[in-house]
Amino acid sequence: MALEQRTDLRLTQKLALTPQLQLQLKLLQLPQLELNQYIQLELMENPMLEVEEDTLPEQELESSEEETEEVPLIENIGKIVIDEYFAERADDGRDLGYFNLGTEETPSFELFYSTSSDLSEHLLWQLRLSKAPDEIREIAEVVIGNIDEDGYLKASEEEIAALTKRDLEKVKEAIGLVQEFDPAGVGARDLKECLILQIKSLGLANTLLQTLIEEHLEDIQKKKYEKIAKRFNISVEEVFDGIRIIEKLEPRPGRNFARTIVNTPVPDVYVQKVEGEYQIIVNDEGIPKLRLSRIYRELINEKNLQENERKYFKEKLKNAVELLRGIEQRKKTIYRVTESLLKFQRDFFDKGVNYLKPLNLRDIANDLSLHESTISRVTSNKYLFCEHGMFSFKFFFSNSLSSTGGGISTKQVKDLIQKIINEENPQKPLSDKDISEILQKQGIDIARRTVAKYREELKIPPKPLRRSKKY
Repeated sequence: MALEQRTDLRLTQKLALTPQLQLQLKLLQLPQLELNQYIQLELMENPMLEVEEDTLPEQELESSEEETEEVPLIENIGKIVIDEYFAERADDGRDLGYFNLGTEETPSFELFYSTSSDLSEHLLWQLRLSKAPDEIREIAEVVIGNIDEDGYLKASEEEIAALTKRDLEKVKEAIGLVQEFDPAGVGARDLKECLILQIKSLGLANTLLQTLIEEHLEDIQKKKYEKIAKRFNISVEEVFDGIRIIEKLEPRPGRNFARTIVNTPVPDVYVQKVEGEYQIIVNDEGIPKLRLSRIYRELINEKNLQENERKYFKEKLKNAVELLRGIEQRKKTIYRVTESLLKFQRDFFDKGVNYLKPLNLRDIANDLSLHESTISRVTSNKYLFCEHGMFSFKFFFSNSLSSTGGGISTKQVKDLIQKIINEENPQKPLSDKDISEILQKQGIDIARRTVAKYREELKIPPKPLRRSKKY
């Protein structure tokens, strides 16, 4: 076969994220404590940055751009740029709360306690040892970032694809990679998938046991053992043998990785009511106030400076300006999302948790003319403090069900299901149908299958697995 060279012209579309945009997206997703750690690293690596009591005035930041042509304008999310921010703050007289002078006392962090998990670290360690392609590993890191402390993946394939700008096939491959990690069952989307992953780890894939989990969990819950035995032409005792194995599986694979250390979640935003109006304060306590180093900026113009050194300092100056802008933009975006959240969930802030309304990311995105993935980043791993307590931003988002009193959020329904199961007799646990009937008596129109779905999302095992067992 003869070899030949030829030229082909192909038109393809490829989304390329500039380093500036990548930095903005990274800063946007960081919670307050991790932002502090990131800034500390930048301070050590970039001589153009230094800490000062006051932030750098915008005039000085603008002058730094005039001194070097290598500082490009940053493409921004939602058309937010630092000059617009200062102009808006000055024009409309609205105090965005970024430069709180400390005249109002903020709640003590000692009030907020929760347990954290090192499951993420354990998974990232395994990812670093993986021989998967770099692209899959990058997606897998995002997958791990969306796994909760119980070991369940809380983001859909579509959401991860939007966050990573990768196609669904690559996302599925990355999820599959993480699901191979220890502990068995990690990365599952629901209880059924969690149990199946554990069965596979035991070398029991494609066995009768897997079929029982995939197709007959409801029959097991309803004690239809003879029906199962008849279908597979086995004895009822053999069905019991399978059930006993299922009962020994772990419905919360991340449980054993919970740390015993009590950590303090830090609120990223305070919402306070003053004289009948709500004030939003983006928390920057503990975040170093950065400015550009005048000494190193002047050093760039030194005639005796070697060209490679001058190029190095110009690059560091560009990075420093982009970081300062990115931090301000992060504050502005968090403020705007909180402001929109306050508008949609005003009844919650006025009256309490029972008045939480159905809300999704798209509602906020449309209100602010931002992309859903941007709202997802802003609300990930961040906390809001108000008079009703400390809440994750994700707490405010849920779908709705019909009730006699109008729409009710799925979060409220899940809380009711959790409460009903917590109060049930462990010797005689309730079936999904029982729970559905209890909720219907309370005016909530919910089917048994929907109860089963929400129960699985809460990582609560079915009735047979709850009998006299803590899950």
